[in-house]
Amino acid sequence: MAVKITARPNGPYIVEGDIDLYDPTGAKVDTGGRPAVALCRCGGSVAKPFCDGTHSKIGFKGAEAAVAQSKK
Repeated sequence: MAVKITARPNGPYIVEGDIDLYDPTGAKVDTGGRPAVALCRCGGSVAKPFCDGTHSKIGFKGAEAAVAQSKK
């Protein structure tokens, strides 16, 4: 399966497919072999990089529509 990333309304990024996830030091993050993971995008999760639902408690409002980037 190709990797699919979906931005949930005012919530996490849902990443589906066969992925390798690495932390800022380059260490591989254990995803437990799950077919999908929810990645925090509000910055408030205590389980980073994974979502723990904090977005709903802090009133996170995400931009849902992608903005096209111009090529230079």
